[in-house]
Amino acid sequence: MWKRVLFGTLLLLLIVAAAGAAWLLLRRPSQVAAAGIKVPMTPERIARGKYIFENLADCAGCHSERDFSRVAGPEVPAGRGRGNVLSELMHGLPGTVVAPNITPDPDTGIGKWSDGEKIRAIREGVDRDGRALFPMMPYTQYRHMSDDDVQSVVAFLDSLAPVHHPLPVTHLDFPVSIFVKFAPQPAGSVPAPNPADSLKYGEYLVTVGGCSDCHTPQQKGQPLPGMDFAGGQPFETTFGTIVSANIITDPDTGIGKWNEDFFLKKFADYKEYAEQALRCRPDRRPSP
Repeated sequence: MWKRVLFGTLLLLLIVAAAGAAWLLLRRPSQVAAAGIKVPMTPERIARGKYIFENLADCAGCHSERDFSRVAGPEVPAGRGRGNVLSELMHGLPGTVVAPNITPDPDTGIGKWSDGEKIRAIREGVDRDGRALFPMMPYTQYRHMSDDDVQSVVAFLDSLAPVHHPLPVTHLDFPVSIFVKFAPQPAGSVPAPNPADSLKYGEYLVTVGGCSDCHTPQQKGQPLPGMDFAGGQPFETTFGTIVSANIITDPDTGIGKWNEDFFLKKFADYKEYAEQALRCRPDRRPSP
């Protein structure tokens, strides 16, 4: 009798485990239908989208061709938005990770996508076919991007010159291929922050700009609790090791003694140096 009970229990456990595995394998990420929207291509929207693409969200960092023989790996204008196989440029990624072609090319880019599908991909992490995007694409941050700003990004993408650049599809290793399905979440409607409220608007810029990605130290890919924006995260580059700065208000190790004018000045201090460095020969480092 007890053998039959044991056998039945084991069989039930196997069935439950198999059902759970099948659910994980077949599960689609959380998603809603893409909005049926056509973004107006106004000059104001395109200009705002260009600013977000180039500066705030740094879309070119992954999706554009870059010249890594030069300091800072500047964008190659002819390859703007053409996409890259990131796993060929970075070590340690879980499989073949691709930043796709986001130009309007109809065959290798997103020329056949609706504007609603583009918005959903940017903020909710789901592609045109409903598959989860690898969250190296920071849609968990872009989820907070306002409706106006995400539409501006789409208007700018729609204005790009099509670049025919075939790429493989992202193929993630197990179990990351399973875990990634839990990252996308519907964003709903996100109101624009009031620029007059400097605290809220600053929080918005810091969130969408992903400042914490560099300035919050991490361990095993996770931010250290209580260390938000405390700096100390090392980055290995071909020009040496760069360590992110402490940008919290600690007066001794952070920016607690800075006033607003000094803070703003820091963003322009090395502008001339950076511009000169970008023009240096690949075999030379810029002189300080």
